[in-house]
Amino acid sequence: MDTAFLITAFVTLFVIVDPIGLTPMFVALTQGMGPAQRRAIGLRACLTAAVLLTLFAGFGEAVLGFIGISMPAFRVAGGILLFLTALDMLFERRTKRRAGQAEEAEEEDDSHDPSVFPLAIPLIAGPGAIATMILLAGQKPGLTGLAMVIGVMLAVLALLFVLFLSAGLFERAMGKTGINVVTRLLGMLLAALSVQFVLDGLRAFGLANW
Repeated sequence: MDTAFLITAFVTLFVIVDPIGLTPMFVALTQGMGPAQRRAIGLRACLTAAVLLTLFAGFGEAVLGFIGISMPAFRVAGGILLFLTALDMLFERRTKRRAGQAEEAEEEDDSHDPSVFPLAIPLIAGPGAIATMILLAGQKPGLTGLAMVIGVMLAVLALLFVLFLSAGLFERAMGKTGINVVTRLLGMLLAALSVQFVLDGLRAFGLANW
């Protein structure tokens, strides 16, 4: 088993999904709900995101091939997308955008179940997470590699669900300042990982030999 790949995949997906940053959004979207209702909404959101990300991990590269996009080209594009996500995290743009999406959902319908939208899509299984699943599956072709990527994704979503269950306690313990600090640290890490994706894509094209 490729331990280095598993660690890299876990860190990448953890940073992209950003369970720590999503927890305050979950608290806001489920404000006033009881523990049982919060648990049900969190579970539906994670399961919906897991199904969607699994589909893209399994068939995303085939779809790209059908429309004539090579995997190295997608690695470069995906790396750029991840880098933009990292900039959003570093400068709080993603947090503000997510907050706006949460507020829009609340304003549309106070009784609306937020498990599918906006929690599962686009907050959990957003463009960055989808691109990451395709990129990681492309790095480890075959059923074994696919199983490893899906397993890592399920581990990240399981951790996210645990944080959802302890959302109230987490919010009180970390505070707004603590969450902002952790989000920025994750953004720096994601920026470095996204550059590595771009370099891997360029190397596949023969444009980078380092």
